[in-house]
Amino acid sequence: MTAKRKKAIAFLASSAPMAISAREALSERYGDVPLHDADVIVALGGDGFMLETLNASQSLDTPVYGMNRGTVGFLMNAYSADRLDERLEVAGEEVLNPLRMRATTVAGEVHELLAINEVSLLRAGPQTARLRITVDGRVRMEELVCDGALLATPAGSTAYNYSAHGPILPIGADVLALTAMAAFRPRRWRGALLPKSARVRFDVLDPAKRPVMADADAQPVRDVASVEIRSDPEIRHRLLFDPGHGLEERLIREQFF
Repeated sequence: MTAKRKKAIAFLASSAPMAISAREALSERYGDVPLHDADVIVALGGDGFMLETLNASQSLDTPVYGMNRGTVGFLMNAYSADRLDERLEVAGEEVLNPLRMRATTVAGEVHELLAINEVSLLRAGPQTARLRITVDGRVRMEELVCDGALLATPAGSTAYNYSAHGPILPIGADVLALTAMAAFRPRRWRGALLPKSARVRFDVLDPAKRPVMADADAQPVRDVASVEIRSDPEIRHRLLFDPGHGLEERLIREQFF
């Protein structure tokens, strides 16, 4: 009987000292191959580094298994140097589609960025932002006066969205959360749930007096005039999780804290 071939692993680490030391130890123990030769990528760090790793490897269609060597680890598995081969063999897979942001600045520059968690618009001055919201070509809100607004995926619904009192979405839900931050008018508007296929546009009203920045997973674009956002089903991020600790379980557990 032929022995099963062990997975070729590419180890990536954040700049945190404990992530770097973990990579050194794991590489010596399990071997380390270049990204293009890997069967699986092991990311060592926190959630921010996981997002960087997914963006950097999106053209490879290689699954990513994260181990927490940072602070926040919602997208990560618990760290252990033991039995990594076995953990990778039995890990379950979740597939995420990112949001694609197209931001146009006041100067007419166009920036296209991807976000796995959320795209947010934030006031960039002392005065509130004034935004017009259009969904699938139809104006749904003529004016939202607020500190900001964001569109979040199910995977990102427990991050900035949850802090802004947005809903937690089941990982398999084909919906996006549109959430306001400190809405002044309409004062009690908490946001909306939209189909995953929705195309959302924000127009900044009076951008010279009330500047706004857009941010796609910590990738900022300043002085925006308009921002268009849609889910991109053509891009598939494959995440691996230990049995019983996948995103669906984590999202449910998060709601009972």
